[in-house]
This record gives sequence, C-alpha cells and structure tokens, in this order.
Amino acid sequence: MSATLLQRSLAAVWHPCTQMQHHESLPLTPIVRGEGAWLITEDGRRLLDGISSWWVNLFGHCNPRINAALREQLERLEHVLLAGCTHPPAVELAERLSERTDGALGHAFYASDGASATEIALKMSFHAWRNQGFPQKDRFLCLEGSYHGETVGALAVTDVALFKDAYAPLVRQADTVPSPDARQAAPGETPADVARRAAHALQAKLEAEEGRVAALIVEPLVQGAAGMAMHDPEYLRQARALCDRYQAHLICDEIAVGFGRTGTFFAHEQAGIRPDLLCLSKGISGGYLPLSAVLCREEIFRAFYGVDLRKGFLHSHSYTGNPLACRAALATLDIFEEDDVLVANRARANLLGRLLENSFSGHEAVRHLRQRGMIAAFDVDGAPEDFSRRFFMAALDAGALLRPIGNTVYFMPPYVMGAPELQTLVAAAAAALDKALA
Repeated sequence: MSATLLQRSLAAVWHPCTQMQHHESLPLTPIVRGEGAWLITEDGRRLLDGISSWWVNLFGHCNPRINAALREQLERLEHVLLAGCTHPPAVELAERLSERTDGALGHAFYASDGASATEIALKMSFHAWRNQGFPQKDRFLCLEGSYHGETVGALAVTDVALFKDAYAPLVRQADTVPSPDARQAAPGETPADVARRAAHALQAKLEAEEGRVAALIVEPLVQGAAGMAMHDPEYLRQARALCDRYQAHLICDEIAVGFGRTGTFFAHEQAGIRPDLLCLSKGISGGYLPLSAVLCREEIFRAFYGVDLRKGFLHSHSYTGNPLACRAALATLDIFEEDDVLVANRARANLLGRLLENSFSGHEAVRHLRQRGMIAAFDVDGAPEDFSRRFFMAALDAGALLRPIGNTVYFMPPYVMGAPELQTLVAAAAAALDKALA
C-alpha cells in the first residue's frame, strides 16, 4: 500500500475492534482481490484466509456460482422494502431454512447482522411471553464468557469484559450461569461430566428465578469469543429439558457455528434437540453480503398474531430481507446440496486435525488442542500480553491470515481448502507461533 493511500485510510476509516494507534506500528494489509481460499495484496502477495474473513466466507472468495447468482439477481431486483411487499428470494430462503430444521422452526425474520439477530430473539422472547400474559418473564440467562454481539441490546447477554465494561451503564445485564467449557474438567472428569455440572447450576438458577426467566441463550458446542471454548452436546440436551420444565425459551445463537462449521448443518443437531429461537448470520450468505435471520417455533409466531398492532413484533430496518443478500444465501445453500459439503468437510476436518496434532501436540507452550468439525484451536501457555498482535504479524509474514483471540490460536478455514493449502496453513501457524514466542 502506498504511503499516501495508507495515510488516507488511517485518516478516513475507523476499523472495528481496533485500537487505531496500533496501526502506527502495524501496517494495514491492503487486500485488492480474492481467489478461493487466497487473498491477494496490493503488492501481489498471496495470503491464505485461515479464518474465513471473520468466519463468514464458506466457499472461497469470488466463488463463481455465487457470483453468477448475484449477477442474475442484479438484473431482476436489487431491493424492495419488506413491509407490505415480498419477493421470491426472501420467501424461498425462509422455506429452505425451515426445511433444514425439518419444519420445527419457520417464519424467518430477517436482519443484517448477528447482533441484530440476537436483539430480535431477545425482544421476540420477551414480547411473546408478555402477549401470552406473562409480563414478569423479563430476565435472560447467558453463559459465562458468552458473546452474542456488541450493540447495546446484545451486550446484555455478552459476558466478555472487553466488550461490555465500557458501556455497562447503558446495558440491562442478563444473569450468567457457568459455562460447560470442557477445558474446566477436573482430573478424571469427561467433557460430558463438565456439561452435566454446568447444567446442574443452570437448574439451580432457573429454580431461584422461577417464573421470571424469558430465555436462555447459548452458542451451541463452541463459544467463539471465549477462546473457542468447546463443550459436549450433553449440555444442550440438559438445557432443552430444563427450559421446557421451567417454561423458558431456548435461544441457539448459531451465528458463528451454523452452516456446517461444527460438522452438522446446525450445531444443535448433534444434541438431537431443536431450540425455540435460532439466530443465523455470518456464513448464511457465503461471506458476500450482510444478512441474518431468526427462525422461531410456531407457538411464538402465534403469540403475536392478531389485529392489535401493539401485539405485533415491533422491529424493522430498511434493508430487511434484501433480495441480493437472500439470493447469495440461496446460492450458498445450493452449493451445500450439490457438492455434498458436509461429507466432504469430514475428510477435510480429519486432515486438519492430523496436521495440527503432528505440529502442535508436543509443543511445550500449547495447551488444550481441540477441534469440533471445521473449527480447531489451541491455547498458548505463558503468552506475552501482546501475543495476539505478534502472532498475527508473524502469520502474515508466513503467508496466512490468522487472528488469535487473546492467547487462543484458532483455525476456521473456508470449505474449499485442499490438502496442500491446509498443510501450508498449519506450517504458517507453526512458524508464527515460534516467532511470536521468541
């Protein structure tokens, strides 16, 4: 990137989750093109996208099938309001997402991003209970270390100090319950034991707050911002049963873990349950356009159905159900079906796991090497305070885009990486780890 363009960028663009002063010593990476799993910089360097550009890019950059679908949609309809109007992509996408839940969840409510989906689910839960005559059910439960977005409403159920402390006076904080994070296992405990222990604490909280809890919100199987904290599906089974017993909604936030990330299309499927509300975003459009959706059970939808506008669900934004975004999502679903992606990903995940085991299992600084489908991670013991930035820069030097969460190095590659690219990615991570700890 030329000095002039770099100066213009730093002056004009305020980057997310960034202390802008860091870019005085950490230059921005100028990406001008994408090809499959690769990103190409302004000076022609090729970087492997090991984190799917913040977990959104499922089938590679500039995917020809998604590109073709968007070109066709551009010639038909770019946008129309979804209040009082409808259009084929929004209808077909809602139908196909519901089919993926065997019809248990339907009535897709569209938004633009994950935090909005969280806020929609929270509002939907509270408002449904109020419409049914239970206005006192206005409390929410979330897991320790949970992350569900950074808008003021979503911060209520986000238990990450970095994101919530600065805005605490603005937030109506939810109550936290223990995480089933398998890393907390005592000697002799299995991940399922940890899950049952956390579920017991959840039961105690629901008993103490009986009649007041509207919903429990969870990230099924993997808590992303908590450092890819992984848990046994037993927790979801127990949570489902407890929510039924104490009449609270179960919200599954699959914004990051949906669309095949954990090995099944939806993560909650591995527990054999369905939530009451399902939040989707990130990979839903293949990484092309901002889109999110909340799917709900029929009884929640019916709680709003009537003639009184005040009992309708009061939420909207101008680009709700944008046709281009919905068409990108439909093309993404087509690829899942045409390429039998979940089966192909099992072989890809197995290879990734073997490569990581070979490279890191014996490393003296590596702890808790773990994997769930196409998500893998390890923690770095004794990492310096600026480890994440040091590793990020070292990985770029080694030809890979990898962005640790604190002292947790994670991998969430797009589903188009072949064996040579996975080998290159893991080798780059190994070189970056040694350099960051040097």
